[in-house]
Amino acid sequence: MSMSFDPFTQLDRLAQSLFDTSRQPRIMPVDLFREGEQYVLSADLPGIDPGSVDVDVDGHVLTIRAERTAAAREGARWLTQERPFGSYMRQFTIGDDVDVEGISASYDNGVLSVVIPIAERARPRKITVESASKSNKAVTA
Repeated sequence: MSMSFDPFTQLDRLAQSLFDTSRQPRIMPVDLFREGEQYVLSADLPGIDPGSVDVDVDGHVLTIRAERTAAAREGARWLTQERPFGSYMRQFTIGDDVDVEGISASYDNGVLSVVIPIAERARPRKITVESASKSNKAVTA
């Protein structure tokens, strides 16, 4: 395979090495929606070892952390290495309307799914309206 010298690519690589941000957590793209009596959060984490994924709740903060390790190829001469590696993290503020004890998470095909149930006390409910005349008759009888 013939490779030509591209000065802009070389300059880009030099700039990345000078301003290396690999030590800072990377952001993971997410979708978040309400479905019935629960919130569903889906986070893209392709190539992540499921054992490195950590989901925790501390007070009103839901934190997702994951780690992608660099590809280790002994004796390889990299022509390009664009797939990012390092730490990934997102934090979300959750309200009092969620059931913190009922939160569950699963990881499948590079997507982390977190199901956050809505607490019973926060669910809408129908309130029966009684007639005031029924109450008065019961009192006078």
